[in-house]
Amino acid sequence: MSNSRGKRRQKVTLQHVADAAKVSKATASLALNKNPRISEPTRQRVLDAVEALGYVYNQRAASLRTQRSFTIGLVVKDVSNPFNAELTSGAESKLADHNYSLVLATTNDNLEKQARLVKTMLERDVDGLILAPTADTATDTLQRLMDYRPLVLLTPYYESLAADCVGMDDAKGTARAVEHLIAQGHRRIAFVGGFATDLTRQRRLQSYRQTLQRHDIELDPALRIDGPVSRRGGYDAVHQLLSAPRPPSAAYCYSDVIAFGVMLGLRAAGLETGKDLALIGFDDVPEASLWHPSLTTVSNDPRGLGVNAAQLMLRRIAEPDLPLKRIIMPSRLILRDSTAALVEALR
Repeated sequence: MSNSRGKRRQKVTLQHVADAAKVSKATASLALNKNPRISEPTRQRVLDAVEALGYVYNQRAASLRTQRSFTIGLVVKDVSNPFNAELTSGAESKLADHNYSLVLATTNDNLEKQARLVKTMLERDVDGLILAPTADTATDTLQRLMDYRPLVLLTPYYESLAADCVGMDDAKGTARAVEHLIAQGHRRIAFVGGFATDLTRQRRLQSYRQTLQRHDIELDPALRIDGPVSRRGGYDAVHQLLSAPRPPSAAYCYSDVIAFGVMLGLRAAGLETGKDLALIGFDDVPEASLWHPSLTTVSNDPRGLGVNAAQLMLRRIAEPDLPLKRIIMPSRLILRDSTAALVEALR
């Protein structure tokens, strides 16, 4: 019997990979971590050696050497919202390109839960946090967090805080939506969804009001419906809209998810979206084009928001002293069937 039977295969080390690729061990390590200082031909030689030798990169050992966990925490309000699902997908994809893993948590817009989740992520030594702050999150709280880890905010509305952020063009997007409804002849235009403490909602509501005022259209409090950012919130809002002394002919919704609920509520009431009530959402999640009728909405590329947030985080980790960067994603109005039909009485 051969003495070689039963012997364990020699463990392939990073030095073996470096020797096969004809580079130093340090260069091989940098190549595997996708360091931009390593040229693409060199990185490819290292990857070819990894594949040929069957080398398995030891991320834990790398973490001990670099004092990094190669994980990023992402904290959003509600992962069941398709907008946040798209955002998460974009962030995860970009981070994976750089050998980082994503740890996801949801706050349900609860301040105490957010505090617990952030504390847990810090204890688990994430390298940075991408955060959509809950309503009433204080600037001081975020400032203290930045003393511990790099922070990227998913909102541009903490102007006094020197934090990287990526956000949506809420004001222009809302104005485009309301202007379109006005151009169609609508004068009774509702604003549906969100709560008063939400900073993004405040900015969209302000733009809604300003747009109506520019056209000398009455601001009717009965047409401003607060509520949760959910299908249920939109569904329940329909009853309030139809019960108003002078019901609206159109509605602009804080999000697509709310608009979906409004469409369901109209259907339950025997009414038709686009005919009995023109409707516009905000986000342009993939589902918006699949509804019947398809939903007119303000597009702001939620996946792109996630990609940009991840890029800001990677940039800050690589070079902590870089200048602050704020990214505002452009918005555009996507016209579909929910605003296609004009009510003749409005002409």
